[in-house]
Amino acid sequence: MKKLFLLSFLICSVLSCSEEGDDSSDFYYETLPVENVYMPAEFQFGSTHEIIVTYLRPSGCHVFNDFYYLSELNQRTIAIITSVFPDENCETFEYEEVEATLNFRVNDIDPYVFRFWQGEDESGNDIYYVIEVPVVD
Repeated sequence: MKKLFLLSFLICSVLSCSEEGDDSSDFYYETLPVENVYMPAEFQFGSTHEIIVTYLRPSGCHVFNDFYYLSELNQRTIAIITSVFPDENCETFEYEEVEATLNFRVNDIDPYVFRFWQGEDESGNDIYYVIEVPVVD
């Protein structure tokens, strides 16, 4: 998870160094936990499959940006990255569930293990929802 925050910080640092001096697009990145995942029970080798991920959007200032996606052999770690526009007058939400779709290309016949980041526990340890998906020919 430390890599995730470092990546978000680096992206924000690079994008904030604009030579035009345009401060009208002040924003930062925030990683949000995955709430639910909808994906096939098995993958077809060589196919692309949709993985639908839901997350809770805390405010109208949070806009989906991308997926944090870490690939290590057949293990994938996934989280939601939002752009946050703090200078906007945004509504705060108690519970707004938003869907984002990840298109996943199956390039290996071995099963894939997905780790969806669901936040941290009281001790600051990352919590993951883990799904193993077999691949069929």
